[in-house]
Amino acid sequence: MTESVMTLEDRPMKQSLWRGFQRKCPCCGEGPLLKGYLKVRDHCPVCKQEFHHHRADDGPAYLTILIVGHLMAPLLHVAFVQWRPEPLILFTVFAVGCVGLSLYLLPRLKGGVVAFQWARRMHGF
Repeated sequence: MTESVMTLEDRPMKQSLWRGFQRKCPCCGEGPLLKGYLKVRDHCPVCKQEFHHHRADDGPAYLTILIVGHLMAPLLHVAFVQWRPEPLILFTVFAVGCVGLSLYLLPRLKGGVVAFQWARRMHGF
């Protein structure tokens, strides 16, 4: 089916978001969406879908902070109340956890934001 004939129903949201979260092309699910850690490719090498006009901006960073904060803050409270570890140990464990989780989520959420834009035909898709 050509791009000019596709309708909004031809771009399922759940499937697109899942493919984006996996850092795959939201259109075909085969080609890589990202080039490097966070750089979005100009186009998919498999289906040739163009991505040069995406505008993820600060959305993925905001979502990453939101998710990491909402996961780690209650865990920090529970760890402190239950076990009362030394402050340096508590800081070290949660600093490594926050950085690790942030580094894991950021490219996946960027793929999800680009996939969301693609599914909704936003910003030129």
